[in-house]
Amino acid sequence: MSKQSEIKPPGKNGDVVFGIVTTGAALLTLMLLGGIIVSLIFASWDSISKFGFSFLYTADWDPPAEQFGALVPIYGTLVSSLIALIIAVPVSFGIALFLTELAPPWLRRPLGTAIELLAAVPSIVYGMWGLLVFSPIFAKYVEGPLGSTVGKLPVIGALFHGPAIGIGLLCAGIILAIMIIPYIAAVMRDVFEVTPVMLKEAGYGMGCTTWEVIWKIILPHTKVGVIGGVMLGLGRALGETMAVTFVIGNTNYLNDISLFSPGNSITSALANEFAEAQPGLHTSALMELGLILFVITFFVLVASKLLLNRLSQNGR
Repeated sequence: MSKQSEIKPPGKNGDVVFGIVTTGAALLTLMLLGGIIVSLIFASWDSISKFGFSFLYTADWDPPAEQFGALVPIYGTLVSSLIALIIAVPVSFGIALFLTELAPPWLRRPLGTAIELLAAVPSIVYGMWGLLVFSPIFAKYVEGPLGSTVGKLPVIGALFHGPAIGIGLLCAGIILAIMIIPYIAAVMRDVFEVTPVMLKEAGYGMGCTTWEVIWKIILPHTKVGVIGGVMLGLGRALGETMAVTFVIGNTNYLNDISLFSPGNSITSALANEFAEAQPGLHTSALMELGLILFVITFFVLVASKLLLNRLSQNGR
């Protein structure tokens, strides 16, 4: 009998085991997610039952009087994250395009590595640098001139008036932008690199400029990946804790809409108060803040998924 006849065909036991393991991992993930949601709702039920929906639009946060409202932390979280996106997306876009289309070959690898190393810097280092180094410079050379010029304009001036103290929503947004730029730029660079070379060469052959190739060929081909990178950065900004805690000001007052004013975020409120919160309504209110952050992040991810699906369908 030959050796070939002794070889048995592969069985299906390996596929069955692999299917069971992967299905179990997926179910375990869903169970963990459901457990987190249930535990957050259970721990924050006292606050939910007492304040109801008024917790979302009330600005009072007075632990001794047991009066709590999440408006200031929610406002600070959304505004600082929006500022971070407004700054980080164009910068990341420019970095990714430079690395993939314009940079000389000898510069691409070291520059790309340097940008990726920014993502490895701990958030507390960003916070300490922002408070001790960036904040005084920002107050003197940015907030002061902005307040004396743009701050005097109608309508938009309301966002840039007040004392230049260096810490506040605008400073927190800029620090967040610096932190999320490596994530967004890395994703954009990777998706730009997968654009077929033939498409770009065809554009150049038809007489297109570099910008026209970027705008009309590269971006339409990679729009799904670009949106995914932006949403990744947004999720990182929404959940950042220590860096924001250092530079946002940590005050629970909403006197005006000036970006120079100190504020608070959900993560900084949890970091500052959870260790000293007394069991009862205070702890329950903090847990409800965590639940709100979970819901905000969930809706951001759902919106990004719907947008990506729509872009995928339109691209077919």
